[in-house]
Amino acid sequence: MARRRKHEEHDNHEAWAIPYGDLVTLLLGFFVVMYSISSVNSGKYRVLSNALSAAFRGTPLSSQPIDIGEPPANVSEQMPISQVNRMFSAGMPAYMHMPLPQARGTQRDGAQRAGSADPRQAQNAGLAEAEAARVRELDAIATDVSGVMSSLIKSNAVQVHKLGDAVEVQISADILFSSGMAEPAPAALPVLANLAEALKPWPNAVQVEGHTDDLPVHSGAFRSNWELSGARAGSVVRLFTEHGVNPQRLAVVGYGQYRPLQSNGSAAGRNANRRVAIIILGSRHAGAALRP
Repeated sequence: MARRRKHEEHDNHEAWAIPYGDLVTLLLGFFVVMYSISSVNSGKYRVLSNALSAAFRGTPLSSQPIDIGEPPANVSEQMPISQVNRMFSAGMPAYMHMPLPQARGTQRDGAQRAGSADPRQAQNAGLAEAEAARVRELDAIATDVSGVMSSLIKSNAVQVHKLGDAVEVQISADILFSSGMAEPAPAALPVLANLAEALKPWPNAVQVEGHTDDLPVHSGAFRSNWELSGARAGSVVRLFTEHGVNPQRLAVVGYGQYRPLQSNGSAAGRNANRRVAIIILGSRHAGAALRP
């Protein structure tokens, strides 16, 4: 009779799954306990802790007992274990109805967003008030400048108007300078002095721009219209400082013939293009005398 061969036992390569499952279960239980502890009302927890300790004849574990008046001689008689069980069964399910931490955080975030609306409204109101003050300031500057230049404004030799966040004063170069010259004519000195007196009380930055037509310069002192326009603007700035305008507010720009108001094809157009522009910048440009 043939002898049966004993089957070889195979190694179980999945034996690790059993302790791994136990570890996952223990971790789940640990985090459930931690979550429940994080949501416990500290006052109720101390009462329950003291009651349980007294019921089992132990020493209370709470380091900060709650003052509930004169304690009875026998705490276990005052709060028997049945009452403790009722407190436990009545109190613990209540935690299940409390909002989750994420929900409470969302509510807090919503409250913070609602509360932060007021500062934004206050900031917007402050910006609106600052903008209104800036507009009033520019209007006052335009009024002061127009007052001292009224006769020239009527003869169209000077134009004053608001240009965005600035007041622009355009003066025909023909009433300020002789042809090809950068020094102001004697008749122009009172005009520029009155303008300087109007600008002196204000803190706004001032940019003085020189412009010419496209005819070549015949004066030996300047090789191009750029140099002539810059020199004319510099002469006006120098006169402003001599009449008390803070030099830190002032800037000089020479554009030559490259920013004309009209076509240089006619005598009237060239006359309009020969000018000095005084730009008084709004308060938002404080500390910068140049326009963007």
